[in-house]
Amino acid sequence: MSTEILASRLEGTTLVVETAEGVETYDSQFLVAALLIYVARGSGQIEPEESALIIDLIEAKFNLEAAASLELVTRALSELSDKPGLANLLLELGPMLSADDKEDVALMGLQVVAADGQRQFSEMEQYKRAMTAIGISPEIVHRAFDRYFEQTMPGD
Repeated sequence: MSTEILASRLEGTTLVVETAEGVETYDSQFLVAALLIYVARGSGQIEPEESALIIDLIEAKFNLEAAASLELVTRALSELSDKPGLANLLLELGPMLSADDKEDVALMGLQVVAADGQRQFSEMEQYKRAMTAIGISPEIVHRAFDRYFEQTMPGD
């Protein structure tokens, strides 16, 4: 079932969306979950390793309980399916993220791309589109790549 978005507005750091069914609010946590889902879908489907990692990353980033992280990711999947226009509206929350948060999000996206052990061009393209869409600069993405390789390369 698709729900038409009637109106939307930013209230501070929250996106408020009105539909015929009522009013929903979305914050930076929801944005990050939606973004990671978008990146994971770059290969056409979300692999089990990717979904498990997304839940873990959200839990760690926002200091959530595992159940709350799962609930957030599940809500993001559902809302993005039910409201096709929501993804574009969420981009308005991108400028609300600090430079450090953007770097963390860029790193999390790289981790999701690598989660299933397969390097797919389509996922990297999806990653690049996502980073650009929420205003993450190439410099911040570069720092995220540096952090990723620091974490994943064997030591000296």
